[in-house]
Parts: sequence; C-alpha cells; structure tokens
Amino acid sequence: MSVTERDVLAALATVVDPELHVDLVKAGMVKDVRLEGNRAKLTIELTTPACPMREKIQADAEAALGKVSGLERFDIHWSARVRAAPVGTSAQEQLLPGVKNVVLVGAGKGGVGKSTVALNLAVALAQSGARVGLLDADFYGPSVPTMTGISEKPVSPDGKTLNPLEKFGLKIMSLGFLVEADQALIWRGPMLHGALMQLVRDVRWGELDYLILDLPPGTGDVVLTLSQQVRAAGAVLVTTPQDVALADVVRAKQMFDKVHIPVLGIVENMSQFVCPHCEKSTPIFHHGGGRRAAEAFGVQFLGEVPLQLKIREAGDSGVPVVASEPEGPEAKAFMEVARAVAGRISTENMRVRLPVVQQARAH
Repeated sequence: MSVTERDVLAALATVVDPELHVDLVKAGMVKDVRLEGNRAKLTIELTTPACPMREKIQADAEAALGKVSGLERFDIHWSARVRAAPVGTSAQEQLLPGVKNVVLVGAGKGGVGKSTVALNLAVALAQSGARVGLLDADFYGPSVPTMTGISEKPVSPDGKTLNPLEKFGLKIMSLGFLVEADQALIWRGPMLHGALMQLVRDVRWGELDYLILDLPPGTGDVVLTLSQQVRAAGAVLVTTPQDVALADVVRAKQMFDKVHIPVLGIVENMSQFVCPHCEKSTPIFHHGGGRRAAEAFGVQFLGEVPLQLKIREAGDSGVPVVASEPEGPEAKAFMEVARAVAGRISTENMRVRLPVVQQARAH
C-alpha cells in the first residue's frame, strides 16, 4: 500500500508544538512534502531559529512519521522563518516596514543591568541565525557604544538617513554614536521625542527579524513615546532580586498593560554570585524575586543571569560575554533567555494570527 501526502500530514497533525499549543500542520510549519515511492521528504519550518523546543519537536515528529504504515524512510529538512508581529496602525507599519518584531527591554529603575541584558539578548538571537538590530534608546545614559567597542560615526548615504553600524552580527544605532562621549544631554521632552523618532524612522534598518530597543529606566517620556508609536511584539522587564527593584517592576508592568503591549516576561539579573574559586553561590541581592514577581503577574519567568565578573569585564572591554565566551556559563544563561524570549514572541504572534488563518481556510 503506497503512502500518500495525506498520510504524512495526518501523522504530523498529531505533533503539537509545546509552546504554541498548536499542531505542526495547523501552524503552517510543514512544507514541501514530496513522496518517492514509500519514502518521504519534507521541510519543517520553525517559527524562530532560536526555538527553545526544537529537540522536542524533532523527536515527536520523527516518532509520528515512524508510525506511518508503509513509510520506509523519511528525510526532514529543518528551517526557520520568524513570523511578524500582528499589524498595528498604518503609521506604525510605515515607521519600521522591514522589521518583523520590535522587542522593548525595560526596567522600573536604573542599575539593574538592563542594557547588558538587551545587548547580550540581541547577540544571542543573532548567533541563533536571526537577523537582529539593536537601538540604544537610553538617551541619558547611552552605554551601547562602550559595551560594543564602537567608536566610529554612522554614515548618511543620502543626507537624510543613516546606515546603522554593524558588529557581532547586529545592526546597531545609539545616540552615543552621534554626540561626544563627555557631552551631557540637557533635553526636555519634545527634544527627546524628536530625536528618538528620528533614530527609529531615519535609520536604514533593512529587513530584521527582531529589533531590540534598550529603553531608559522608568516610565517617562521616551518609554511612553516608543510604546505608543512603535508596533511592539512585546516587552521584556529586567529586575534584580531585591524587593526595592521588584516594586519598580510593578509600575513598569502596569504601564505596558495600559498601552496594550504584552509583557513577554521577566529576567532576573544579578541573581546570585558564584565564587570562581570555590563555586559557592551567594545571593548578594537575595534570590528568586524575579520568578516570584513573574508568578504574581501571570507572565513567564524568562531566566536568571548570575552576578559574574566576566559579564562586567566583557561589557567594559567592548565585547559582550555571549560573543567573547559563547560556551561559558554566563553566555549560556543569556542564550536561555534569548530562546525563551523568541518562544514567547512566536506564541504571541500565533495567538493573534491563528484565528485569522482558520477563518481564511474556512472560506
């Protein structure tokens, strides 16, 4: 009895993506099914190259195909295509037309390592194979130039737009590239708004899967402007474990709720110090507060990053730890965060898009 394409699709329809909670066929992840006698070739297209559940999906897909009666052999080609965030207003669409997902990285207060998390998150996503940009929108304390070691100025090819600088597989822009390092920005709200929108609108970002926006701390003008005018896939909140930091996370979460931007989850930075000599862990700023806050808010806990000397040294040297020591435990912590963020974005996008797809198929 010969195997049909329907048999293959029926088998894969039993495989559910553990994060999306949708089977592979309904999610549109099964592509190019070809049969040669009793052998099948097909492509499974993940929703992000940083998919945190790839091994589970692969094992389940192979097991399902192995049960198809008469199927002697199958070859699965694995690929990934990041889906775009749901359509916003026409003005939001025109602002960043080539960017599929804007991710806001924020914090309720300063000093929690938000920029370190944003940069290493961006590098980790790029290392997974995604096209990634990073915009340093922390105008009062632009630290991305120091943390990336970039000292050159952006170039304008036409006198109207700017080419982003590129390093570590990222397209990068910061106001720090445009002003002198020792120049203080004494700007009021309207000036901040104008400069911010220029950096968003007039930078030639091109085609990106993810644009990471490193926000200033708090819930002031810059954060509100970006939240209201940029079509964001979601926000990542960074905190340290102590209660005073967590109290500020509450306000940041409430702000994103009010502007209808989903909070993808919480990252606990400086979670604990691991002694490089005895390997004993010490919760200098307490421990577990980020996870408890995520549970209280009903959002995902995206992971914890240790308080390690290597992370600080990497930032000061201009080479983020994910790039300088990709196999080290510090880099692996950021990679786990990146996979969790990518998975949450895929889940949010699928949650909105799936009813539309089902309705289209019904017609």
